[in-house]
Amino acid sequence: MAQLVLILTFIAALGSGLMAGLYFAFSNSVMSGLSRLPVPQGIAGMNHINVVIQNPAFFAVFMGTALIALALAALVFFTNVPKPAWVLIGAALFLLGNIAVTIAINVPMNDALAAAAPDSAEAAKLWSVYLDRWVFWNTVRFVACTGALAAFIVALM
Repeated sequence: MAQLVLILTFIAALGSGLMAGLYFAFSNSVMSGLSRLPVPQGIAGMNHINVVIQNPAFFAVFMGTALIALALAALVFFTNVPKPAWVLIGAALFLLGNIAVTIAINVPMNDALAAAAPDSAEAAKLWSVYLDRWVFWNTVRFVACTGALAAFIVALM
């Protein structure tokens, strides 16, 4: 069982790192690039990104790491996991700071953007608010995933 926990912790660290890198790139370059486009083009670009990111590779890392984090949290209570606090911290950061924020904040914002008519005055106003708010919460996800990565690494040491 201890070997399984080590393998799952290692995979959770990798998944957390991949998600942290994705969010870092968005907050530090992609969103800035989209913000410099005319509003309809920026909105169209973001809407296209939100469609194509929903692919098997993304979901394997995003949801797979979440399932592993849940499994690790459960294993802490039923087995003798080394450094259980760090495993729980990593799982909590990934699940709350990434999965919960994505579901509760980023996805609804993306849905609202997709529903707006790109050439409307309403869309221009939505886009300016969207950019700042979305990047803030995306940065929260980056920090949470980086923290999860660090916690899982400490658990492995």
